[in-house]
Amino acid sequence: MNSQEKGNIGLGEAINYFCKNSYTVSIPLNDTQKYDLVIERKNKIYTVQVKYTTHKDKNKYQVSLRSCGGTNGSVYSRIVDTKVDYLFVVTKDNDQYFIPIKNITSKSTINLCDKYKEYKVN
Repeated sequence: MNSQEKGNIGLGEAINYFCKNSYTVSIPLNDTQKYDLVIERKNKIYTVQVKYTTHKDKNKYQVSLRSCGGTNGSVYSRIVDTKVDYLFVVTKDNDQYFIPIKNITSKSTINLCDKYKEYKVN
């Protein structure tokens, strides 16, 4: 599975989660913004970055918080440096996490361990 297919799975699962939980979901027209979805609930609007992960470190799923690209793979964006409100993570086992960005202190990766279990939604 390539990274685009993984991204599509994550996005589909996130939309499914939000729709099932009475959020209004909006999908941006292009991919130039730092978020993947806009969600609305009770007249409040939030932006969401979606990540899908298959990578494990010490039996815990690990999520990269950086976006890399170009010919040398340099980092061009870090989620915690954006104004995105939430990170929605989907793992290969379909565990799902809805994490407020303000509660993420790492700049490069997070391990989905006990620290984040309160944000597990599926």
